Amino acid sequence: MKTLRLEVDADGIAVITLDAADKPMNVVSPQFIDEMIAAIERIAGDATIKGAIITSGKPAFMAGADLKYILGIAGGALTHKQAYAFSQKPSVQMHRRLETCGKPFVAAINGLALGGGYELALACHHRVIVDDPKAVVGLPEVTVGLLPGSGGTQRLARMIGLEKAASLLLDGRSVPPAEALQLGMVDQVVPESQLLATARRWLQGAPGAVRDWDVKGYRSSNGLLNPAVVKVMSERPAQIAAQTRRNYPAPIAILDCLFQGMLLPFDKALQIESKHFARLLCDPVARNLIRTSFVNRGEAGKLARRPRDVAKSAVTRLGVLGAGMMGSGIAYVAARAGIEVVLLDSSLELAEKGKQYSAKLLDKAVERGKRSRASADAILARIKPTTSYEHLAGCELIIEAVFEDVAVKADVTKRAEAVLDNSAILASNTSTLPIGRLAEASSRPAQFIGLHFFSPVDRMPLVEVIVGARTSQETIAKSLDLVAQLRMTPIVVNDSRGFYTSRVFQTFIHEGMRMLEEGIEPARIENAAIAAGFPVGPLALLDEVTIELPWKIVQEAEAALGADFVRPCAYDVMRRMLHEIKRPGRKHGGGFYEYPAGAAKHLWPGLSAAFPPARKQPAAEEIGNRLLYIQAIETARCLEEGVITHPADADVGALLGWGFPAWTGGPLSLIETVGLERFVAEAERMASAYGARFAPSDWLRARAEQGETFYEAALPRTAAA
Repeated sequence: MKTLRLEVDADGIAVITLDAADKPMNVVSPQFIDEMIAAIERIAGDATIKGAIITSGKPAFMAGADLKYILGIAGGALTHKQAYAFSQKPSVQMHRRLETCGKPFVAAINGLALGGGYELALACHHRVIVDDPKAVVGLPEVTVGLLPGSGGTQRLARMIGLEKAASLLLDGRSVPPAEALQLGMVDQVVPESQLLATARRWLQGAPGAVRDWDVKGYRSSNGLLNPAVVKVMSERPAQIAAQTRRNYPAPIAILDCLFQGMLLPFDKALQIESKHFARLLCDPVARNLIRTSFVNRGEAGKLARRPRDVAKSAVTRLGVLGAGMMGSGIAYVAARAGIEVVLLDSSLELAEKGKQYSAKLLDKAVERGKRSRASADAILARIKPTTSYEHLAGCELIIEAVFEDVAVKADVTKRAEAVLDNSAILASNTSTLPIGRLAEASSRPAQFIGLHFFSPVDRMPLVEVIVGARTSQETIAKSLDLVAQLRMTPIVVNDSRGFYTSRVFQTFIHEGMRMLEEGIEPARIENAAIAAGFPVGPLALLDEVTIELPWKIVQEAEAALGADFVRPCAYDVMRRMLHEIKRPGRKHGGGFYEYPAGAAKHLWPGLSAAFPPARKQPAAEEIGNRLLYIQAIETARCLEEGVITHPADADVGALLGWGFPAWTGGPLSLIETVGLERFVAEAERMASAYGARFAPSDWLRARAEQGETFYEAALPRTAAA
């Protein structure tokens, strides 16, 4: 067997050791299910075997499903009937058979047990877990758009009560051993040295092998007359709708599964669970979440775009030019990663102020018990504020994060390079200025690259790595190695004005302003954006970044491109808000919103006079689709033009960079979810109604006609995928 070992000792106790070959963690795969079913049948059919222990030969017990395999069959690759059968095999033939075979099973949980791993433990008659805070248990399937499909919802609710089970299932929360014992998720917590001995003693005590719900006359405490059940079922649907805006089907399916399952005999309840699981597995939302938020993000974190023929590197000394918000944030994450940081600004006062940004974050971490004082002090000591470029000597990499001005950036580039080793790399944190243009100031353009961080750096995990026309493969590799050191997620894009993230993000805020100019009520715009899944509406977002920023970007582009420049659809709104109405944004006292002292912000009442609302208002769905489609269309253009070279980078960048709705999987996944042919037709309708900016390119039309998607239709359907 390749996923487990079965051994029987002289006392008649079988030990199943989960130990998948060639995998760092045990995962639920078709091969594992087949081998576990065979092991259960052997134990059930051998009269000399008194019971069984299930444990792991790896540091973790079991991590759950093989997500790459699940991705290959999610989102429509299977019919509902096939998906139901897929769920029933582990649910009935494996877990239910284990539970009812007449032999007692005990799970000796030596490390984390999540998803299908914890479902296996739930199916056992007893659960012993090691006393280690990292040995968490839980059912996080909701985070990937699914629900536990092998009896997890039904066993957990019957063991700990529906109210507690609903909370854990809907949050997808992992629980450490002490809390798991308190909740009733496990039966014993013991030191690691006593784990197997404790499991063995339980079996030697001749325990029963029948679960409570299989005893004749069993009545669940989760009935309709239970006040806790009434509370959950009356309040949770509204809470879920408010949280998910009905864009995520899994939470409601979980709740329905619990409600129906508690009213039925256990085997019928398992059928209900499998039916819900099948529906979710066939839904594109699960595919989108798994593909972008887990598989592709994981691949990006493993540096999937890194040139393979360059030796791995590490930065020990980093220079940061500019101690403003971005520079200070970069200095903090670098120092936190163990890197010595030289933080340079035009005055020592500004440089020290930049260091204080890290000091405040570290103080908060200490106050919350997330870091010791000694650890915080050590991190802070790595940041060296200075005004002298001479102190940059010995830095392997420099990140300039100064004002978005070509001349200013050129000056600091030349001054830094004058003291750097020949092998050092200089990176710009610019968000829009072309790297090729900035590299003109460098004496070593092959070692010049863009590293675009997002604010606030300590909370935004994305780094957009921008490759210039003359950037070397070695520079790309070393820059990606730095991103990995910082424990952040990179996407790699090619040089262009606005690159990828800024270019597409601007279409979101411009479209919001354009709709305001068209007479769409501002509250309707904001609420429709949130209903579509965006964290905030475009007008609220603009107030935070200030209209000055997109206006400056437009002015710079217009000056550079001249007659070739096409003004964005919100040009007049920006001009009026800045120069006539004089409300640039929050930091200037107000923009589209008012910010009264001691009260919640609200839309500025003067908007109705400045931009009179039309008599007829569009549906919220139409507004939301405009915001989604305009970004998807621009993303497709970026792929067509080679700014983005892989659809995964586009989708991961959108979710992590500016909060594109996760249920879509990203702009390109959205197009695939809608269907290319239907998307193109809808885009053409919007182009006729709202302007040529919605018109799909000939390239996108051709893909739609040929049925050519952005991703492969499916990954190989094997456990090794």
